[in-house]
Amino acid sequence: MHSERPARGMPRGQASESDTDTSLHVEDSPRLGHGGSFKPANIRVKKDIYERARGRMVETQIMERGVKSKEVLNAMLTVPRHLFVAEALYSQAYNDYPLPIGEKQSISQPYMVALMTEALGLTGSERVLEIGAGSGYQSAVLSMLAYKVYSVERIHAIAAMARKTLDGLHCSNVIIKIGDGTLGWRDEAPFDAIISAAASPRVPSSYIEQLKPGGRLVIPIGTEESQELLRITKTANGTVSEVLGGCRFVKLIGRHGWQQPRENPR
Repeated sequence: MHSERPARGMPRGQASESDTDTSLHVEDSPRLGHGGSFKPANIRVKKDIYERARGRMVETQIMERGVKSKEVLNAMLTVPRHLFVAEALYSQAYNDYPLPIGEKQSISQPYMVALMTEALGLTGSERVLEIGAGSGYQSAVLSMLAYKVYSVERIHAIAAMARKTLDGLHCSNVIIKIGDGTLGWRDEAPFDAIISAAASPRVPSSYIEQLKPGGRLVIPIGTEESQELLRITKTANGTVSEVLGGCRFVKLIGRHGWQQPRENPR
């Protein structure tokens, strides 16, 4: 991993003290069960003035850093990143850094989105848990590569914004729930893959429990200042971990991560 531009994740917070599914759901798209006719999203985007910028982004920021999956590269070339930020930031949407999306949240660096997605090894048949919907950009990329994406986001306004953008792109295989992301999504487990856009001091046990045998978890682990991006594969005898490189994400806050900081009284 290239560390000259550390990727930043999106702040997370604790939304529930229970791992039962009592949180608000943001599901404007139809929800199908396991036996439904879901398939990877077929995002179709009209030609726009950012096509060349997307091409340069993929070539110079992603391919040159070693991402090789044709499916991931196609998704990064297809998903219009500028639609996931404020209009005032459209001109910066394909640059090599995160951008703010409101509520002290950010959209991750394009390269980091591509790297983490490729590390999941998706083939189109997987059910994926995403920790942190954020702007919905990572969700859209995953939607083109997975059977179904379950995303947990703690901030209602951010989740609603992501849902609106995803619906505009016909990403009907993405479901967003409001809640504590460190708890995972027990009611929909097990998952073939889990991806986290915030760093934890340790691997939340809920993620390993909610992975299928052979499932992959991609997550930053470490201190607030220094982290490693790990790919953890669940096996019959436990787990196998691989270090993908150094990184720096914000803290994963919740029951199985860091505790949410208290506000100082005025």
